Amino acid sequence: MFARSSLGRIASQRPTLGAAPQNARNMATLREIELRLKSVRNIEKITKSMKMIASTKLAKAQRAMQAGKQYGSANSEIFQHTPPETPSKRKLFVVVSSDKGLCGGIHSSVSKATRRALAEPDQADPASPVMVIGDKSKAQLSRVLSQNMTMSFNQIGRDIPTFADAAGVADLIVKSGIEYDSLRSLTRSYSRKSPGFRAYEMEDDFAKDLAEFALANAIYAALVEAHACEQSARRNAMDNASNNAKDMINKLTLQYNRGRQASITNELVDIITGASAL
Repeated sequence: MFARSSLGRIASQRPTLGAAPQNARNMATLREIELRLKSVRNIEKITKSMKMIASTKLAKAQRAMQAGKQYGSANSEIFQHTPPETPSKRKLFVVVSSDKGLCGGIHSSVSKATRRALAEPDQADPASPVMVIGDKSKAQLSRVLSQNMTMSFNQIGRDIPTFADAAGVADLIVKSGIEYDSLRSLTRSYSRKSPGFRAYEMEDDFAKDLAEFALANAIYAALVEAHACEQSARRNAMDNASNNAKDMINKLTLQYNRGRQASITNELVDIITGASAL
């Protein structure tokens, strides 16, 4: 008799319209965690693939950098015994970056080094011209050094830079008629100073060709150095991103398992409670 009255009361209680089940919120939370786990796993796959690609490109870039350093050392050997008579303050700053990101703060560090170099009036003329290779540093320097920027290049160094790329940049610099006494190339790992090409006598064609060739050498050495630094920075950035994704996957997996265990426990409690009420 008591069991029949209990069943009658349970059957007479109709659910309220619009009311969600007790475990609906828990199920929604688990669903959100599951979707987030899926997206983080996909991101981890992408970062691992990019790390492998950067590692492969880094090996090639390091070989090119070792060969390119010989071009840079050639300038030092030619001009080390013939320093200019007066120290030059009007320098041509060649800022070397790239068009791609996802490589840490490499572009920001180059831009900051350029601003610091121009902020020293004893070392350089504040009105010295600035030439930028790469869209990343161009976007940063155009906001603060727009009056100094004279030339900019892009689509250079998408693959391993060649001497033909540096020769083309040097030819455009010579044809532009930019006035400067010495060259200073700025990349991620170093700041290299080249001699004052225009401080010497260059009436004959031989001296002019030598100056243009030395300019191309300096630019080529900076390009291969910057390319190797970019690939190294990208590999480290992707490695850090993969490690962060792995840590996030572990945390989300633990959170998902705890939530699912709590949901199963609540369902068992409801079943046992309903069975005991009968």
